[in-house]
Amino acid sequence: MTATVYKIATRAEWADAEAAGRFDGAPIDIRDGYIHLSTAAQVRETAARHFAGQDGLVLIAVPAAALGAALRWEPSRGGALFPHLYAPLDPDSVAWVKPLPLGDDGAHLFPELDG
Repeated sequence: MTATVYKIATRAEWADAEAAGRFDGAPIDIRDGYIHLSTAAQVRETAARHFAGQDGLVLIAVPAAALGAALRWEPSRGGALFPHLYAPLDPDSVAWVKPLPLGDDGAHLFPELDG
């Protein structure tokens, strides 16, 4: 479906994951039983809906192929297929982590994304 999937997390959540050697997800992920991810086409709306005005975030890019069979594409917002990870995320499988700052208008400023 897509080469790269994305996770938005707080800097603290990601720092804890790097220290632990695994990311089990944010509280919503743990509650739902999987790690919510987005494609490049979905992640801006995810940020606007679920992280509006929140500072101190990072954007985590992960090659979808690195996630294997634990990555499932399931209907979510408006029936669109979203990537869901049914396993902890290994920080070693991450391509990059970049800050997701707020712009003057309160919207997040995204780096260039891979499809």
